[in-house]
Amino acid sequence: MRSSNLHVVPHGSDWAVRREGASRVSSTHGTQGAAESAARRVAIREGGETFTHRPTGPIRDRNSYGNDPFPPRG
Repeated sequence: MRSSNLHVVPHGSDWAVRREGASRVSSTHGTQGAAESAARRVAIREGGETFTHRPTGPIRDRNSYGNDPFPPRG
């Protein structure tokens, strides 16, 4: 089964979308914003999560588009 967690990571001078646990990237993009949009479309379709990393590696942002394990309290 494929993981629905998608990471937006630096890839050379570009940005890439990589599935959690995958050794290869799913797609590459010229900007972080374009990579985030591509990851978001897949995550919405598959009900997954996106993790956007900083250029230095740490996670900057996380969004859930499916079964949120920590839904907002209201």
